[in-house]
Amino acid sequence: MTKFNDNYEILLINHSLADDFLKRHHYLAQQGNGFLGKKQYGLFEKNGKFVGVVVFAGISVIETLIGAFEGFDRFSSQEGFWELTRLSMDDKLKVPNLTSWFLSKCIKQLRKDEHVRAIISYADSKYHHGYIYQATYFKYYGLAPQKSDFFEDLGGGTTRQVWRGSVKGLNGEWIPRSRKHRYMIVYDKTLHIKWKQEPYPKGDNTEYQLKIPKETQLNMFDYL
Repeated sequence: MTKFNDNYEILLINHSLADDFLKRHHYLAQQGNGFLGKKQYGLFEKNGKFVGVVVFAGISVIETLIGAFEGFDRFSSQEGFWELTRLSMDDKLKVPNLTSWFLSKCIKQLRKDEHVRAIISYADSKYHHGYIYQATYFKYYGLAPQKSDFFEDLGGGTTRQVWRGSVKGLNGEWIPRSRKHRYMIVYDKTLHIKWKQEPYPKGDNTEYQLKIPKETQLNMFDYL
């Protein structure tokens, strides 16, 4: 069995370094989606090569906690609640069990660095089922409610997604998003979960073709 501690190092990194890595190795970043991050941990080989990232953020909307736990309302504290917003590894790195080891170590470190009551993460059902969360003892709570986005028809076959504001009077249509699998680990035993735990989802993941730049290596020493 590989002793990962002998070959890799996990370091707290800044948002910029995490963003550079994700733009090369994560499908959402390559689709133009940014990320929320409060704690970013990087995985480095002993030679300094950057090969993985895990990003944790606070819960973006209180409605998530209201729906998940009994006794929460809009005035409840969100302290101690985290979302795992990004997890990505170097696409050329094929080391069995390394990703689950890395994620487990990051969660352990987060609990040392911060107050952690619960961690929530989502897996987009369009692409994957969240097997890494299953391997790291997250419990599964089914699919999140369906959401849709409004796309305005600009004419000539051109549309634009309306991110904010009213869409009243606009010509266009609502298009459903792919639903997300919900995973969570709860450390605070005083919390009472309203979501119903379900069996882990199974099936093949959808392969997303990443647009790999010619120069893919990032090195920690470039950011010192």
